[in-house]
Amino acid sequence: MLLYVTLGTNDLYRARHFYDAVLSPLGYRRQRSSEEEIGYAAEGDTRCRFWVVTPFNRRRATSGNGAMVALAAETRADVDAFHAAAIAAGAVDEGEPGLRSYHAHFYAAYVRDLDGNKLSAVCESPE
Repeated sequence: MLLYVTLGTNDLYRARHFYDAVLSPLGYRRQRSSEEEIGYAAEGDTRCRFWVVTPFNRRRATSGNGAMVALAAETRADVDAFHAAAIAAGAVDEGEPGLRSYHAHFYAAYVRDLDGNKLSAVCESPE
């Protein structure tokens, strides 16, 4: 259903270091990089599905209240590693890794990146 997702940043250099560390445990790697944007893709994907960009209109990037990007994790250990990497890279904890009430196997962690964007990593497999 979704082709790609973008999040705004006010410091692309800082965001690049953050997202390189945070997305790696989930198997996403930086595939594109320019002065205005960085793009990430899963191994074997032919296009970037996750972009961090400086706003096209050159205004300050802001986070959305109620907006969040949920990233798929293969294992609960990947969710744990995502959360640990994000906190180590300066993220704000919005919910430690654990099972949530959405269904029996919904294991997730939540953080806010350096620009205040909310992210989660979710594993829905039983372990």
